Amino acid sequence: MAASVPVRVEIPAIEVDSELMDLGLEEDGSLEVPPGAFPAGWYTGAPTPGELGPAIIAGHIDWVTGPGVFHRLGALAVDDTVRVHRTDGTVATFRVTEVSQHAKDEFPTAKVYGDIDHAGLRLISCGGDFDTSTRHYVDNIVVYAEMVT
Repeated sequence: MAASVPVRVEIPAIEVDSELMDLGLEEDGSLEVPPGAFPAGWYTGAPTPGELGPAIIAGHIDWVTGPGVFHRLGALAVDDTVRVHRTDGTVATFRVTEVSQHAKDEFPTAKVYGDIDHAGLRLISCGGDFDTSTRHYVDNIVVYAEMVT
């Protein structure tokens, strides 16, 4: 598909239907995260969903106000569907191929952001145990998906 900014993500298996905001990078080079529980965000430094390469969408698992947009991200399974609506009116549909959980200090940067030979999608959120001393989750959940239409 040609480049077109994503505006909405739907993940029926976990009841996600969210608008998307733009995300960039923090000063330290890490991915910016949405400022609240909703909406999810699309990393503007990656391909748009449907283009060749790995598109990146991130969202919170929870927030001080309660569950976040990706509260149930870890419950996704292989073959679940993710639909991304784009500004050109098209919908890029993806099939989940893998769901993984990694310690934050072992985040698979090359696998998530590296070149791939197809239109892919990465969904990222926090997960694992919550460390009350740092007030952060100790892991990240990463969902990998391939475009099917």
